[in-house]
Amino acid sequence: MSNFWLFMALTSAMGMSIFLSLPIVYSKRAQGRWATGLNAAAIGILIFLLADVFSDVSPILYPSGYVANLDYSIAFAAAFVVAFLALYVVDNLPRRAPRGITAGEPTASTGPSNPDSGPRTTALIIALGIGLQNLTEGLVFGVNWTAGALGILAVVFLGFFLQNVTEGFPIASPFLGTPARRGVGMMAGLFLVGGLPTLLGGAIGYYWSNNLFLVIFDALAIGAIAYVILPMLRVAFRPLESREASVRRNQLVYLGVMLGFALGFVVNAV
Repeated sequence: MSNFWLFMALTSAMGMSIFLSLPIVYSKRAQGRWATGLNAAAIGILIFLLADVFSDVSPILYPSGYVANLDYSIAFAAAFVVAFLALYVVDNLPRRAPRGITAGEPTASTGPSNPDSGPRTTALIIALGIGLQNLTEGLVFGVNWTAGALGILAVVFLGFFLQNVTEGFPIASPFLGTPARRGVGMMAGLFLVGGLPTLLGGAIGYYWSNNLFLVIFDALAIGAIAYVILPMLRVAFRPLESREASVRRNQLVYLGVMLGFALGFVVNAV
């Protein structure tokens, strides 16, 4: 189990499996009610990822099963706050005013400079959160590889490979059902932000890892994912032109969130 390049090839397959969702993201069906359903499923997948990452770190935080390790808990809380506040600051940076708007007008510092900047910023934030989560997956894979745990390795590889396939939908979700441009190059870049940290985490886990490192990066991932879920929920339940339309849309969102969570659970359990 000492072949580093074989290890990196398998780690790359795990991280880059996120690109398998690209054809569906660009499908013509990813509009209208399908867009609403896919956005809701993306929220469900992110909620599952929150639970999944915490389940990985909880044995370190609670080594006896019910009494928390104080040092690790403080590190976890601090990293969570850092990730959440950092994304809040990035998400609320003043936007450059469009041409023709004077500096004194309200929209100069509060509105995006073009209709695409909002979805792009949200997609980047989601990609960063997923990237942090995938970094911890790479760490886990690297640690098990060096331990020579063949049975665990097979389960970890298949589970992470399938789970990463679903992670393209949350990243693409800000663009679905909107007129925002989503070129293949830009989307590929966002997918790389989400998938490449798997390779970095794998390389680190192959040579070195410790519990504090895992706690910090798991907390950063949880803080980032928790932040991006909130605006996605706000958009998902935005009032429509009529009460009947809102009710129908809400029903679809509830169903999509449930199915997205179930999908994440099933692929992780395979």
